Amino acid sequence: MTSAPLGLQGAYLLGERATHDELRSRLLDVAVNLLQTDGPDSLTMRRIADEAGCTTTVIYTMFGNREGLAEALYLEGFERFRRFLEAVPQRRDPLEHLTALGPAYRQACLAEPGYYSLMFEQAIPGFEPSERARTLARAALNILDRVIAECISAGYLIPTQPRKIADALWAAAQGAISLERAGHLRDARTYEAVTTAVLCCYQVDKPK
Repeated sequence: MTSAPLGLQGAYLLGERATHDELRSRLLDVAVNLLQTDGPDSLTMRRIADEAGCTTTVIYTMFGNREGLAEALYLEGFERFRRFLEAVPQRRDPLEHLTALGPAYRQACLAEPGYYSLMFEQAIPGFEPSERARTLARAALNILDRVIAECISAGYLIPTQPRKIADALWAAAQGAISLERAGHLRDARTYEAVTTAVLCCYQVDKPK
């Protein structure tokens, strides 16, 4: 059974949506680049409009106000992290898959410094994501919960709530990444050590 043709109106709406999404991504890229290079004071609607080559009306229509823009940046950062983790090739063994997600998360954090600073380092003073945004942000990391659940089912990890283990891994990873970004750690060895140590705490003891 094939879907009905879009028709002129459907094709127009699809093209309009694609244009809207492209412009939104462009505005977020401009904003996060300004945040990283010139600091939070540069995030004015006028400055972003000038850099993006559009009107301030477009930005107000799309994001509402500066707070709405900050929340959109916050969510975009987590969405980019989600795509990064989802791109990790699936393994037949869930523990191997979980182990591969660790380095991928670190790479995502280091590859998106502007978004990382907004998501985890309060790069915009006074910005507090809404509860809805926090819920959506955590949902972006649900792949960790899913793979951990598979590890529990396979007998690698102790039976417990997958999110409990995921949050412990997340906390360890964030601590190491923050120290690395601040220049206190020079490579990934400490990151690997702390995330491995957390995972070992939840692994099932194999009979000798």
